[in-house]
Amino acid sequence: MAHNKFFIVVLFFLCNLAVALTESTVSCYRIEPGTIAGIICADVLLTLIIVIVTYRCASLRRQKIENANKVYMNVRANCKS
Repeated sequence: MAHNKFFIVVLFFLCNLAVALTESTVSCYRIEPGTIAGIICADVLLTLIIVIVTYRCASLRRQKIENANKVYMNVRANCKS
């Protein structure tokens, strides 16, 4: 029972100490809402650019593979005749 009371007193002291330390040395950096909105818009724009470039590269690669298969099929058809 004594250990339990001691633990509660120590816990209470540490909580008060943490609150006292944070109140005396707090210096928050304020970010304006316009800055946050600008960062979010730039992030969305950059994400869209990455998605579009990736899609275009994948489409060009797929198109090259399909064109190569068409050429191969035409060569096989010409060899049979």
